[in-house]
Amino acid sequence: MKAVIPAAGLGTRFLPITKAQPKEMLPVYDRPAIQYVVEEVVQSGIDDILIITGKNKRAIEDHFDRSLELEISLRNREKEEYLRKIERISSVDIHFIRQKEQKGLGDAIYCARKYVGGEPFAVLLGDTITVAERPCTRQMMDIFFEVEAPVIAVEEVPMEKVGSYGVISYREDEKGLFLIEDLVEKPEPGEAPSNYAIIGRYLLTPDVFDFIEKTRPGKGGEIQLTDALRLLNRSRQIYGFKFEGRRYDIGNMMDWLKSTVELALADDAVREELSAFLRDVV
Repeated sequence: MKAVIPAAGLGTRFLPITKAQPKEMLPVYDRPAIQYVVEEVVQSGIDDILIITGKNKRAIEDHFDRSLELEISLRNREKEEYLRKIERISSVDIHFIRQKEQKGLGDAIYCARKYVGGEPFAVLLGDTITVAERPCTRQMMDIFFEVEAPVIAVEEVPMEKVGSYGVISYREDEKGLFLIEDLVEKPEPGEAPSNYAIIGRYLLTPDVFDFIEKTRPGKGGEIQLTDALRLLNRSRQIYGFKFEGRRYDIGNMMDWLKSTVELALADDAVREELSAFLRDVV
């Protein structure tokens, strides 16, 4: 199976930080956000990855490329721990393609159609980090092989936040899976069909590209993946599932800060000192 990671957005909610730096390269505790996503893919057993980039995103390619001078320097200085960290990053087989225009997430995914071919594929958004004993993408793959249909990870969110997500209406089957009846992109709280939000993890079949082609611009004048999935769901059943684990949303400044603190507190090496510092500051 292949994985597609869209990383072509402008990151306007993080300006001026993202004026010359990709949002996906913002550090979340000890590594760039997109590295968490790539690590999830690899831990799920997928070793063929496409990252869809845009202008001013070369830093992403450089991050996952080898740096021979740095490796030699670390080896000569016997910095083995740091050497292992950067070798692990550069050992992953990653391909890159550019989204030529900012036309939305649906259009970004459409850029992967030739790479994907006729195979099912995973999609992971770069502004969402998931942490779980069994990676979220692996959980989705297991479900996909059982139902042989598209699968979307969802999570309950406060009703006042549904306007930031794609939201599903559903009925639940005997196995606890959601049989999705409809999908709505960023509804107003009073119009949302539920408070189950799509969290940026999808396992899709290649027929989705046919429906992206048919999708007209929606919210924000962009081609929304949610709208294409809504059309796809009319021709075949799409499943939703509540993944087991913790999600960190880094789509805006406050959630990015919270995620950095929480992930740092999960590290035994810094938890005690950081906890003492936060108590002192607060």
